Amino acid sequence: MASPGDEQQEAAARPTGLGRALLLTAASLVLPGIAHLRTGRRTAGIVLLSGYALAIAAIVATGILVFGDVTLGASMAVQGRWLLTASAIAFVGTVVWMAVVVHSWVITRPRPSRAGAATAGGVLVVVLCVVAAAPAAAVMHTSYVTYSTLSSVFGSVDPLGEPPHDAADPWNGRDRIEVLLIGGDSGSNRYGMRNDSTMLASIDVETGDVVLIGIPRNLEDVQFPEGSKLAEAYPPPAGFDDLFNEVYQTVAENPQELAENPAADDPSADTLKSVVGHMTGLEPEYYALVDMKGFEGIIDAIGGIDVYLEDPIPYGLEGDILPAGQQHLDGNQALWYGRSRVNSDDYTRMGRQGCLLKYVVEQADPTAVLRGYQDLAGAAKRTLRTDIPQTKVPAFIELADLIDDEGSMKTLQLTPPQVDPAYPDWKTIRQMVAEAVGEQEQAQGDGGGAGGPEASPSPSDTPTGEGDDGTDAQDPGDLADGQGDGEDDATEWQEYTGLDDPSPTTPGRQVGDEAGSLDALCP
Repeated sequence: MASPGDEQQEAAARPTGLGRALLLTAASLVLPGIAHLRTGRRTAGIVLLSGYALAIAAIVATGILVFGDVTLGASMAVQGRWLLTASAIAFVGTVVWMAVVVHSWVITRPRPSRAGAATAGGVLVVVLCVVAAAPAAAVMHTSYVTYSTLSSVFGSVDPLGEPPHDAADPWNGRDRIEVLLIGGDSGSNRYGMRNDSTMLASIDVETGDVVLIGIPRNLEDVQFPEGSKLAEAYPPPAGFDDLFNEVYQTVAENPQELAENPAADDPSADTLKSVVGHMTGLEPEYYALVDMKGFEGIIDAIGGIDVYLEDPIPYGLEGDILPAGQQHLDGNQALWYGRSRVNSDDYTRMGRQGCLLKYVVEQADPTAVLRGYQDLAGAAKRTLRTDIPQTKVPAFIELADLIDDEGSMKTLQLTPPQVDPAYPDWKTIRQMVAEAVGEQEQAQGDGGGAGGPEASPSPSDTPTGEGDDGTDAQDPGDLADGQGDGEDDATEWQEYTGLDDPSPTTPGRQVGDEAGSLDALCP
């Protein structure tokens, strides 16, 4: 119990007047401990100010670390332990901060206190506590949104049947991994969802080099793995009598009978992995499915993308046009850029979808992503799902950064004339895929790919009639007038189409067996 002398000393040190008490209480929000120093509590004041300075230094250091290395920051932000740590620190720090504000008023308020002074002090303390709680509330809300998004979008933390996650070797010794990219076309005016856009990404985990295999939606005579439920349900000679883009919905309508794993989060997408693996000879480890209707929300959240359009593209239901030239596309425009088939075809659209993926990888500005984070998380929860385990997300973030910084992207379109969608030669398709991946790996060994200039054959090394991008090369004079000197000099593309152009004018078409660089194919 304080002695009369102590009470007299405290009263002497206490600032007189309501105004000064309110001022010191408000100042304690910015400089915790200032009120304690003013009232003679030097030890408490020094401890509080020192702790506050250390906290500010820690926040600044963390900000420099996170924003200086966005990949590291993103990797930390998607790990549960860091989300929990950030939330706990924010909560404890806020409780201490508010306690300091309240105590600052207690030790500075005038005595005796009149009703008006008590009311003014109470209102000020409440306002200051709300201000102090706002940053912590933002941190905790963002942590919750991130955790909720991770839980909704990504697969289980430790999937059954997979080796335990090893942060030092996240790919379990593999040189390449394959991810199936599925674009669904569900909508209010459609029944179910079809796999309308399907690409298989084969990624070199050391260099970031990627081969994108574009699979046409209109492939017929789809073959299923021997012994699978789909193979038993659709045996030869009749087989599967729908187009390839109907496989997803077919499984979705009867997962217990047709899905390889009916208990999977998305049995149709999980089964589609094995189907595409059988078709191409590359077994995808994971899939990522985005509903194309909600894709526009993701593009809007990252601030849109810049695209050069060589020709106008009709879009929308109102007869709108995306004009030719350099354009900045919002989400709705980007969606139509990747989906429109007006005055074009499936293969042209496939090419634009590959370019769209390249543009998103290149242009996703971290600042814009952070600025639109809430919208991005919301759009992802609504439209994106994948079986990539949560434990693998940091490794995929680092891999995406490697692809953006150092990797090269090539595309192999399984389109005519190499592939006849009505009568696909599956053996040839598997050979084309294997050669495309093998050529990329060979280029790395020869000094091309990541970390060095891409190998470019000299004219003497390039076979007559074939360019280094996989299209048929022509004499400059032939290219000028768009045709060869005679029928014997016609290119493979001219023979196939009957057109004057010596090679395709769209990244969705391909002539030659080599995968073409997206840098060369996309405007």
